[in-house]
Amino acid sequence: MTSPVLQFDDVVKVFRQGPEEIRALAGVSLAVAPGELVAIMGPSGCGKSTLLHLAGALEDPTAGHVLVDGADLAGFDAKARAQLRRQRLGYVFQRLNLIPSLTALENVMLPLELDGTRTAEARRVAAEALETVELPRPHDRYPDELSGGQLQRVAIARAIAGPRQIVLADEPTGALDTASGDRIIELLAKLCIERQAAVLLVTHEPRFASWADRVVFLRDGRVVDETRSPAEVSR
Repeated sequence: MTSPVLQFDDVVKVFRQGPEEIRALAGVSLAVAPGELVAIMGPSGCGKSTLLHLAGALEDPTAGHVLVDGADLAGFDAKARAQLRRQRLGYVFQRLNLIPSLTALENVMLPLELDGTRTAEARRVAAEALETVELPRPHDRYPDELSGGQLQRVAIARAIAGPRQIVLADEPTGALDTASGDRIIELLAKLCIERQAAVLLVTHEPRFASWADRVVFLRDGRVVDETRSPAEVSR
């Protein structure tokens, strides 16, 4: 059996708001294997985005363990976490977080250059990633010159450029029309097949979840169901 590249072991996450405690995750266990697309579904506020934040080493669990390639993220300091995100984890944020003063190519190049990749090599790898997500040329256009679907492609290219093999996608189709959304999910599924990348996808849309190998349902911070027959997912 293939070892998981991403694993949650009995993970709890509690946020404090004054005297009040909000339990965003309550004992979640989940493993994602190389080449697997796992969709996370559930109502708003059930802990979906929190799960991705923990997977991306953006937050720490209150209890339990989050492991990447078998290594517990609790043992990573800030420098090691940043390095992990540059080299191993790609994150597609809801708001994309592209830098408006950089071109599409430069946005994808930036994490590579921050990791010490020479400019010429970073340019080559970034251009290859943009070709993989089928962004129409030219690649030297700025974010405000691109459509919503094209911006999503740039964000995905940034998440997969270089050696990264884990992609965390938080509602990547939220602002897109149906056709553009379908194409973005198709691209993520293609990554799993062609690069053996592991993709953890948060979505509200059963249509997009139908691309997944597994669909995990969260409610009140707990895994309440899981299916390997995503075509049966319904509203």
